[in-house]
Amino acid sequence: MQRFYDLEAWKAARDLKILISNLVKKFPSEERFSLVSQIIRSSRSVTANIAEGYGRNNYKETIHFCRMARGSLEETLNHLIDAFDEKYITEEELKIYKEQVDKSLKILNGYIGYLRKTQQTKGKKDEDELGG
Repeated sequence: MQRFYDLEAWKAARDLKILISNLVKKFPSEERFSLVSQIIRSSRSVTANIAEGYGRNNYKETIHFCRMARGSLEETLNHLIDAFDEKYITEEELKIYKEQVDKSLKILNGYIGYLRKTQQTKGKKDEDELGG
């Protein structure tokens, strides 16, 4: 039986989340309750939304939660740009994190496309339920 943690989209998002967790340890302590908190929450939201969507066992809801995860990826990138603007990370570091965000987006978009296509090919009578 496949679980959410077997999904490539979840794995890529988890890699990003771990990178972010390590990154923010070097941020100034005055950012602990602002930028650090925001970027940690947005990066965790990606994996959480993928997992929650998977658990819904319904194409429409799974796609909805994957779209929420996609938004959280974009939010995470915005926070990384904020960190660059504040000179907490270098341009090279920003580039590396952006590449990981882009990789996660590409895989997540592929998963969403797969869900949509599979939903369409299953037909109207059981269009919502994912099955086993």
